[in-house]
Amino acid sequence: EALMAELSELVQKVVKSSSWWDRHGVDISILTCSFLLLPAGFLCLRSAEAVPFLVGVLTLGVVHHTLTVKGSHLASHNALTESKSWGKVWAIFFIELCSAFTAEQATYNHVKIHHGYTNVIGLGDSSTWKLPFLKRAISIMFIAPLAVPIITPLVALDLLRNVEWKAALRTLCCMFLGLYCHYWLLLRVSGFQSPWSALLCMLLTRSLLAHPYIHVNIFQHIGLPMFAADRKPKRIHLMSLGVLNLPRNALLDWSFGHSLISCHVEHHLFPSLSDNMCLKIKPIVSQYLKQKKLPYNEDTYASRLQLFLQRYEELMVHAPPITELVGI
Repeated sequence: EALMAELSELVQKVVKSSSWWDRHGVDISILTCSFLLLPAGFLCLRSAEAVPFLVGVLTLGVVHHTLTVKGSHLASHNALTESKSWGKVWAIFFIELCSAFTAEQATYNHVKIHHGYTNVIGLGDSSTWKLPFLKRAISIMFIAPLAVPIITPLVALDLLRNVEWKAALRTLCCMFLGLYCHYWLLLRVSGFQSPWSALLCMLLTRSLLAHPYIHVNIFQHIGLPMFAADRKPKRIHLMSLGVLNLPRNALLDWSFGHSLISCHVEHHLFPSLSDNMCLKIKPIVSQYLKQKKLPYNEDTYASRLQLFLQRYEELMVHAPPITELVGI
C-alpha cells in the first residue's frame, strides 16, 4: 500500500505538470489523422492496379484497428477526455459504432474484471484468449485471428442479454450502422460490383492486424505468475508480477497504442492515463520498480511467440498453476 502510494505521488506530479496536449491531445490527433485517411483508403480501392489497391487495403486495415483497438481501449478507460459525459459518448462511438461490440460489457469485462483482477484465475486471467479446444498452436496463433471480425459481433449479441433493453437497442443500432456504412462505402465509393466481394474486403481489412492483436493480448499476461482470488497480492505486486511490456513498434504503437505495447505495466498501474502519458511516466515507473526490487517484465515479440509455440499446450490448453508468493 505504501509503495503504491509513493509511486502514485511521483506519477501525479508528472501528470499535473503536463499540458493538455500531453494528457489527451497527442492521442486525439492520432485518432483524427486516422479518420482523415479513410477517404484515401476507400478511393484507392477503386483502382484496378495491384499496388494502389493494396495501399487501400493496408490503409483501411490500419485505420480500422487504430479506431477499434486504440480508440476503444482509451474510451473504455475514459482516457480521451476528463469529462465523464463525453467519455460515455466516445465509448459508444468507438466500441459500438466502430468495433461492433457493446460498450457496457466491454468496459465491465476489461476495466472492472481484467484490470481489477489481473492474472487472478477465474476472474482477470485473460482466459478470453484461451481456447482449449484448439489443440494446436498454429490454430490459435495463425488461423483463429482471421475469424475475429466475425466472432466479435456474435459475442456482442450474446452479451446483450446482460444489459438493459435500452442499452441493448442502442448497441444493436450502432453495430448495424457501423457495419452497414463500411459495406455501403465499399459499394458506392470503392466501386465493388458484388456484395460478396465487398464483404470479403471488409473481412480482409478488419482482420489485417488481428494476428498481432491476439498475440499481444496473450503475450502480456499468460505465462506470467497466476494467483488464486483469496491469495492475490497487493496491487503493485499484482501488476509488476503479472504484466509484461513489449518493445516499441511504430505500426503497433500507432494502431494499438503505447499502453497495449511498450507501456502495458504502466497502463495497468495507472489505467486512466492516455497512451502518451503512459509513455511519459515509463522511465519513472521502471526506475521505481527496479529500485524497490520489484519485477519489471519486458520481452521481445519474437521471444514470446517462440515461448508460446514451445509451451502452447501447457499455457493455452491446461489450467495454469497458482503462484505461491513466497518472500513477498
